[in-house]
Amino acid sequence: MRLSGKVALVTGGASGLGRAICHRFVAEGASVIIADIDEATGRALATELGDASRYVSLDVTLEADWSHVMSPLSSLDILVNNAGITTLGSIEDVTLEQFRNEFEVDVVGVFLGCKAGVAKMKTGAGGSIINMSSMTGVRAQADLVAYNGAKAAVTHMTKSVALHCAKQGYGIRCNSVHPGLIRTPIIDKVLAQADDPDSVYASWMEVLPIGRLGTPEEVAAICVYLASDESAFATGAEFRIDGGSTI
Repeated sequence: MRLSGKVALVTGGASGLGRAICHRFVAEGASVIIADIDEATGRALATELGDASRYVSLDVTLEADWSHVMSPLSSLDILVNNAGITTLGSIEDVTLEQFRNEFEVDVVGVFLGCKAGVAKMKTGAGGSIINMSSMTGVRAQADLVAYNGAKAAVTHMTKSVALHCAKQGYGIRCNSVHPGLIRTPIIDKVLAQADDPDSVYASWMEVLPIGRLGTPEEVAAICVYLASDESAFATGAEFRIDGGSTI
């Protein structure tokens, strides 16, 4: 019960990493708001998790949606900016429309989340903001130009938010989590974009010293630590859980 009494909001909470984080947060005693654009899956998860959770519709790219979700909350202790997409392609392959869409979801969405989260948390006892970056926000790949750029932006934006909140004395911590290759539905979507999925998968295994994909539950465990009071001295930091791929 490391999160007992805390209120958490998880974007992209209906599936993948978000689903695992919601499950673990509820198990640790938090009240969880599952924020997602996928209403059917989000409501099904809320039913599965019971009274400790509820679903809200949220398009992270829309400021009005953030206001609609945040306004009714009397308090917020934890915000996980997890919603994101992955665009496969090199600088020669990715279109301007794809690039802008990647940044709209993965960067603008996190910016709006941090902005809304800070505004809500600073009026209370502070809190923890967890931004989902990636190992590719640290280590570039030739075929992920849009995703590399977006996750690198999230990494550095996290540090800026952390510095600001510390200097203002808000009691708000902001850290980034950097998963490596994790077995989630987004992996299947990336492979579906590839001309040779088997070759792409084999190339992933070459950069994983630990020799396997990670699990959503392993990422959720890091998020529990960052959401809890145990990480009270951690802010602006990068928490890598990538099977050694950025060593």
